[in-house]
Amino acid sequence: MATKVIFRTVNLDCSDAHAMARFYGGLLGWEPTDVEPDWVLMRDPGGATGLSFQQTPDFIPPVWPEELGRQQKMIHLDLKVEPGEGQDEQAALADAVALALSLGGKLPEPQGRDDLRVVLDPSGHPLCLFLV
Repeated sequence: MATKVIFRTVNLDCSDAHAMARFYGGLLGWEPTDVEPDWVLMRDPGGATGLSFQQTPDFIPPVWPEELGRQQKMIHLDLKVEPGEGQDEQAALADAVALALSLGGKLPEPQGRDDLRVVLDPSGHPLCLFLV
């Protein structure tokens, strides 16, 4: 039998692991599955890839939009927004953005597409809320 490697978790360095868990947990409807003072693990209840957050003392948030010579993003998450029954796509996107902002996210400028919004999480990582 051959060794099998399974992709389970994306870990994000951050300024506050617990703030990140509240943000992504609220956005995705997930609960923490393992909590330590500087680290939080969240598993997708459906069994897909999870997220964890590692508080790093010297964390430098990325700049978005990116600027030459400044801290660049190393990763960003793409989160699909699915409208509820009878809901317009743009209304669903607006609702998802409002939820992200209520959880501590920020909406930077510029925003370049009608079917996508870039939101910064509490540690400044950009993520994309998208429709297509």
